[in-house]
Amino acid sequence: MKFGPVQVEYAEGAILAHATLVGGTRLRKAHRLTASDIEALKAAGITRVIAARLSPDDLDEDAAAARLAEIFATGEIEARSPTTGRVNLHAATPGLFTVNRAVVDAVNTVDPAVTLATLAPFTPVVPGQMVATVKIIPFAVSSGLIEQARAAGGGAFAVHPFRKKRFGVVQTVLPGVKPSVLDKTVRITAGRLARYGGVVGRELRPPHEEQAVSAAIETLLDESDMILVFGASAVCDEGDVIPAAIRIAGGRVERVGMPVDPGNLLVLGDVRGRCVIGAPGCARSPKTNGFDWVLDRLMAGLDVASADIAAMGVGGLLAEIPSRPQPREAERKSGFLPVWGLLLAAGQSRRMGPGNKLLAEFDGVPLVRRTGAALAGAQVDGAIAVLGHEEERVRAALDGLGLESVLNPAFAEGLSTSLRAGIAALPGEAAGVLVMLADMPEVTTADLDRLIAAFRNAGGNSVVRATCNGKRGNPVLLPRALFGEIARLEGDTGARHVVEQGLFTVIDIELGHAAGLDVDTPEALAQAGGTLIQ
Repeated sequence: MKFGPVQVEYAEGAILAHATLVGGTRLRKAHRLTASDIEALKAAGITRVIAARLSPDDLDEDAAAARLAEIFATGEIEARSPTTGRVNLHAATPGLFTVNRAVVDAVNTVDPAVTLATLAPFTPVVPGQMVATVKIIPFAVSSGLIEQARAAGGGAFAVHPFRKKRFGVVQTVLPGVKPSVLDKTVRITAGRLARYGGVVGRELRPPHEEQAVSAAIETLLDESDMILVFGASAVCDEGDVIPAAIRIAGGRVERVGMPVDPGNLLVLGDVRGRCVIGAPGCARSPKTNGFDWVLDRLMAGLDVASADIAAMGVGGLLAEIPSRPQPREAERKSGFLPVWGLLLAAGQSRRMGPGNKLLAEFDGVPLVRRTGAALAGAQVDGAIAVLGHEEERVRAALDGLGLESVLNPAFAEGLSTSLRAGIAALPGEAAGVLVMLADMPEVTTADLDRLIAAFRNAGGNSVVRATCNGKRGNPVLLPRALFGEIARLEGDTGARHVVEQGLFTVIDIELGHAAGLDVDTPEALAQAGGTLIQ
């Protein structure tokens, strides 16, 4: 590939490096110049352009990205369509993401023009979640480089589907242990296992004694795929009650203790081919701990040996990990995590001129009513419109939709003020908020329901974001744990910077053109089919 200035008369077939305005037509970046483009450029007095000219063995950026991504697509990972030299790869099934770092490094060493980025190893993923992305940096690369990358990239990463397993549960008792504590442990454990498709079978509550615990383990062996033992007293030695009980039952203790905190006091063993885990005390809480890290691997069908646990120390100092779905301690009456909608309809639409774009009509319906109706019809537990500029007119346009409203008196200070006002008005039960811009005419109720379903399927602890051809767009659904970050935003800043801090897994849902279309100018409004009403 040759890159640089090209005389227009020789530029047919070249790839334009920068967007160029020719008369009333805008030739976009990466546009391949045609004969008619050349004539238009000459007519406009443009004598040369910056462009890339491909050699016979070159692949353009999209073809190159698609060619490399082919080797990573499996039954558990799907490759999306290429755009701007990028192919995103998404999980097709719930499971555990694993990475061979040496292979990924080998791909990225072939040439700086060819890149591969992935999630961190051992990340739990849900269907639709992006796990990796291939990006070609220049407009084209030689086919030879792509073949080198393909040869280096076999087995770079995988998603291991979670397997449904039945668990036997043993909870030892000592005088003074409250049955309510044990009952709560069973509920939390059932919720923890449900995210993998696992279930709790029979539960036994023997005394905290070696022989009694051993007998309980043996009783559950034939009816369980795995056995969890919660001790009434913490393990303090490899000869303590739970590891001793595993040995008495004829089993083997693989490991006592792990370099993950919380979760240090875990026991891992095996009895007659059945994995037995002595759960640390922190596993009675839904908060993430080392027990989860071991469960992730076992439920994905991966072996866990003492050396694997020994390698968990780096990154093993845990606060609660916000990106991880947590089981809820109480089930909601509806069976769903409550999601509220937030319609941001307070802006001044300065670039629109004297009119208010939210009152522009699409097929005779004000834009804000069109977007408000889409939100009101979605599977939300409630919705709030944030009003500001021309409050009464916008409120009147929303009348009858059933949306609650809140006034943002500081709307002139920027988008962050509307976000803060809306978040502050949400009820305490809201597990997430679907933030919708009121100037996006093509987003439908069905689109919003897809985002909500992905959020609920992920346990309510992921960001769910609409994308347009793989690029970030709107709307976005934020989990409750991010509300505090939103409350600290200032100026004309949206949620993007909070999302990109990396605190949460981001699940991208491709909505196509609708996710990238907002109407900020009269030209954009007219092109989208709207009519501005003065």
